[in-house]
Amino acid sequence: MRIGIDLGGTKISIIALDDEGGISFESRIKTPQNDYRGTICALHDLVNAAETAAGQRGSVGLGMPGSLSPRSGLVQNANSTWLNGQPLKDDLQDALSREIRLANDANCFALSEATDGAARDHNSVFGVILGTGCGGGLIQNKQLINGPRNITGEWGHVPLPWATPSEHPGPSCWCGQQGCMETFVSGPAISADHRQHTGQHYPASELHQRAKKGDRQALASFDRHTSRLARGLAMVVNIYDPDIIVLGGGLSQMPHLYEQLPTAIAPYIFADDKTVLIAPPLHGDASGVRGAAWLWNENS
Repeated sequence: MRIGIDLGGTKISIIALDDEGGISFESRIKTPQNDYRGTICALHDLVNAAETAAGQRGSVGLGMPGSLSPRSGLVQNANSTWLNGQPLKDDLQDALSREIRLANDANCFALSEATDGAARDHNSVFGVILGTGCGGGLIQNKQLINGPRNITGEWGHVPLPWATPSEHPGPSCWCGQQGCMETFVSGPAISADHRQHTGQHYPASELHQRAKKGDRQALASFDRHTSRLARGLAMVVNIYDPDIIVLGGGLSQMPHLYEQLPTAIAPYIFADDKTVLIAPPLHGDASGVRGAAWLWNENS
């Protein structure tokens, strides 16, 4: 049995998969906010509940915001800031009395879709998370690509490419820089951009509903978002040249992205073939937690 956990800033999801990828247990709870020890206890209790329900012990994989620093072993770059600087892997292994595997949550999403999802028939995959933040994971031959700093795929914290004068230097990012992709293409970024242009404050989900009803200001906000997302994705294509891009996170449920992005991305592709395959996730919201479980497929 493979147990996967998706540790998010607002919720923790857990799933237990059998050898065929079938679900034998799943649950979801609120994340203990700003409480590191409470988070460890919650993760321990969830694993215990999964194993009690299934009647067997399982391997444990964890998808997390940020990553573990290979140098220190401590959490780095997590927007759930109470995790930063903490020995999450060591503490959770002590709590569960076993080895566990951890990866960035966007990496887990990409691994899930490459293993048995929308990208299962492709060799090279870029998995994108578009939600409250912006992340990415790179897959080659169904294995994660990890660099010496464990930050491969962190396209959310590079500058918006081909920025216009009105987009430069860009909004401030929690990472300390300005103009990061996350400040332009995440859900909160859409809302902030719309407020800047109109003075109206709506969450991205409500703006999407307004756009579907023909609201011109909402449509204009999503046009700007699509352009910025296309430029960011084109940058990755020009560097990595993946077979397929799979979108995940809350914004991936917006159909217009799959209709508009292939055309919007084409002018920035440095090749005569400017077609880019962009797909929604097969497993939807469950992809991240499934990918955490599939961490035990790698090198095992």
